[in-house]
Amino acid sequence: MSNPARSDEPKSKKPTNRQLRSCRVCRLRKVKCDRVKPCHACCAHGHPSRCVYDLLPGDEEAQPISQAEEIRNLRNEIKDLRTRISSQGDNKSRSRKLEELEKLFDAIRSAPVEIVDNLVGNIRGDRLRISPGHDGNDTRSSSGSSSSSSASTISIDEDWCGPLSRFVSAKPMVDGCVQRFVDAFSPEVDASSGHAGAIRAAADIRMFSPMISNAFEAVSLTFFGRSVQDPGVEAAGMKLYPKVLRSLQDALLDPERSRSEATLITVTLLLAFESIERTSNEGVTAHVKGAARLIQHRGPENHMYGVEHLLFCELRPYWTGVDIIDRKPSFMAEEAWKTVPWSQATTSKDLLHYLLDLVVEIPGLLWQYDELMAAQETQHLGKGELRVKRTKLWNSVTDLTSRFEQWKKDYVDCYPSGAPQETTEPQGPDPFPVFQCHDLRTMQVIKPPSLIYPDLRLLQSMCIYSSSRLILSTIDDRPEDAVTMVEKYQLACDIARSLECYIRRAPGNMINRLAFAVRVAWEAFPPGDVERHFMIQVFELVEKRHALRLWGSSMPELSARTPGFTP
Repeated sequence: MSNPARSDEPKSKKPTNRQLRSCRVCRLRKVKCDRVKPCHACCAHGHPSRCVYDLLPGDEEAQPISQAEEIRNLRNEIKDLRTRISSQGDNKSRSRKLEELEKLFDAIRSAPVEIVDNLVGNIRGDRLRISPGHDGNDTRSSSGSSSSSSASTISIDEDWCGPLSRFVSAKPMVDGCVQRFVDAFSPEVDASSGHAGAIRAAADIRMFSPMISNAFEAVSLTFFGRSVQDPGVEAAGMKLYPKVLRSLQDALLDPERSRSEATLITVTLLLAFESIERTSNEGVTAHVKGAARLIQHRGPENHMYGVEHLLFCELRPYWTGVDIIDRKPSFMAEEAWKTVPWSQATTSKDLLHYLLDLVVEIPGLLWQYDELMAAQETQHLGKGELRVKRTKLWNSVTDLTSRFEQWKKDYVDCYPSGAPQETTEPQGPDPFPVFQCHDLRTMQVIKPPSLIYPDLRLLQSMCIYSSSRLILSTIDDRPEDAVTMVEKYQLACDIARSLECYIRRAPGNMINRLAFAVRVAWEAFPPGDVERHFMIQVFELVEKRHALRLWGSSMPELSARTPGFTP
């Protein structure tokens, strides 16, 4: 017989919503999630930034572990301890804590994923204690939280310090080279200088992808070797390059991996590699074209968040420029590519992106012009059909030119920080090549004043504006209102007059963002004259100062086939 007392007991416990303990991607894929953020499954498929958890309010136990958060916390702790030691003198307790924190930081950055998971789990558990940051005070509380502040320090149990020492990075030199590369190609800048956080954000997740990790190692060693003129280090990076290329080719052949952010990051890193080494005449453009096609393959909806969004937005001038070089219609002229990546307000459009919304229409017009010239040469079309196509092209050129001029009125003439100014004063203590050009009224060689800008974002935008107008002018053969030769020459001179301001002020290797515009100006100047002599001096200066062979070659692969201008 049944026991009445037992029959009153609930037969089963109230079920818990365990589904919310997995990330959104794992739930959709119906696979096991290890509740690490980013989880192993998302990392394995190359989408660590898409690992998002939908959590019940107040469910602290279900909170995912965030390696990126712990890296930030540990970095703040290390900075705080170093400050204390330098300002208050050495202290054995603080020095020991700093040493162990640095070991832990290195381990999280470079250890295998499974070890990282365990380490971060221990941080979130009770082996790491948060205690008030009193000098020499080792009092430990029982808090299980890992959030850090400048007023606290982390104490590490002695029985855990032993195993921790085994996880110290085996490649401290590589880590240093990666940091130097990141500082150069992704400097920490404010909005007035533009945005440059994409490669820095990619470096923070390289531990989750062997392909990204290998790409960073190859590029950073090569860059560091060239920067310090150490052929051995440079050769070590070059040796890794074929391995990274093979991994990338394998990823591109896989339908799922080809859409992953790891693949996009690797392609972008190899673009930086080619600007450093220039392994072939077509290396830079090949990687830019490959990255642009990959972005098109992924679709605009995959560039709304995280590293993928940053790579698309920050390097958008590259993706638009390569279509101008190809002289074929750009997929980025589609409305979805002008709106969807910004639809979630991850970042906001500024004057440069509104300008690029116009620039993306130029490749299609170049293609129409080339088709018209080919039809005219082969005489495949009748005079009536040729007249219709030419009129259509002229109307498009007129419309786009008008919108370029309106952009300048709306965003430059009323720029909050002020318009560009002319100056004849030196802009720095060290010498800089002096730009000379011709006075088109007297044909005498003169030294025009340099242009200075309130910030680098306006400078970059104006150089792209001038180069876009120059390219558009090469197909502008309208019988009326066409851009004159004097106007073309002035546009090219404006780019040249802006170079000293940008090269002196641009942090790191952000100078690469003007590469295409500078090449366009180079092609607009007459061969062998004083203008091109100045440009050659600038190319050599940039190569020497920034270790960029692309500039030292005069960048012929970036040619937009603009005919040379004869004043």
